[in-house]
Amino acid sequence: MYVAVKGGQQAIANAHKLSAEERRGNPDVPEIGVDQIDQQLSIAVDRVMTEGSLYDRQLAALAIKQARGDMIEAIFLVRASRTTLPRFGYSVPMETSDMAIRRRISATFKDIPGGQVLGPTFDYQHRLIDPALAEGGAPEPAETAPADVDAQSPKVLGLLGQEGLMEAAGDGDDDAEIGDLTRDPLDFPADRDLRLQNLVRGDEGFILSLGYSTQRGYARGHAFAGEIRMGEVAVSFVPEELGFEIEIGEVALTECEMVTQFKGSSKVPPQFTRGYGLAFGQCERKAMSMALVDRALRAGELGEDRVAPAQDEEFVMSHSDSVEATGFVEHLKLPHYVDFQAELELVRRMRAEAEGKQAGTGEAAE
Repeated sequence: MYVAVKGGQQAIANAHKLSAEERRGNPDVPEIGVDQIDQQLSIAVDRVMTEGSLYDRQLAALAIKQARGDMIEAIFLVRASRTTLPRFGYSVPMETSDMAIRRRISATFKDIPGGQVLGPTFDYQHRLIDPALAEGGAPEPAETAPADVDAQSPKVLGLLGQEGLMEAAGDGDDDAEIGDLTRDPLDFPADRDLRLQNLVRGDEGFILSLGYSTQRGYARGHAFAGEIRMGEVAVSFVPEELGFEIEIGEVALTECEMVTQFKGSSKVPPQFTRGYGLAFGQCERKAMSMALVDRALRAGELGEDRVAPAQDEEFVMSHSDSVEATGFVEHLKLPHYVDFQAELELVRRMRAEAEGKQAGTGEAAE
């Protein structure tokens, strides 16, 4: 993306000042604080952290404030800040099965080990504006979870696995090199590890539209939400000087596993396959959409024909990044005087040639 243009320096400086004035708004209205954004616009903060690839609530809240609520601009700011940070290495893979659950639901089984936990959700609220929110005040406290809820909440898809009806998740190769999309350029064909990294950083609206398209027949499969869970998961790291794993903190995550029927092949019997989504904080829409598109992108791996946009790896991965897409679109606002003059002269010449041919055709007819 172009970030600097020569000329008009005074105009650019004034544009910065005007932007700051617009961001502040009426000085008679109390200024919104970063802590307020973090605590009261938490889902917006979660999205910025997810697509910005950096788990830092205060920084994401600050970016939202600086961007005046423009989510893609805030994501850009977080990614730019991320590139300046030191890198100490990679954390140990997290065990989401050990999540301290705040929300956990399944659309495939009513009774699941550990129980269903609705948690904080808009799912069962009436979509009506609540005027009482304008008055402020503390909300009515929620009741605590029943004491008999099982603390152990194994993955729901394991129930299908016990019958041999779910494809094996695979333990993976501990020595296999995992790609890092934040350090290496995207290349095709891409393995699933890079595809998932691309999807989690992708624009929520774009991924949502692709996921929706798979539900409307533009890919082969009708998915069910096997499990959606949200809560805190421990993060561990192995420092070189210690040589063993230590817990360094925890992050809030939303994880989604979609279940899709698979008719089988010459090597694999009919069974269910999975699509996977993961995001920071409470980002259910993103995690679900990601899981739908992940499954669609596995078409080649499962021997299915690629017939829909969501199954086209290069199309999906090349257009999902909101920061890259924004940069390319918004550069059209910058001066293109020379390019346009060249096209203008070309169109004038083609028009003159076309008019000359029409005139010649008319004379011949006479």
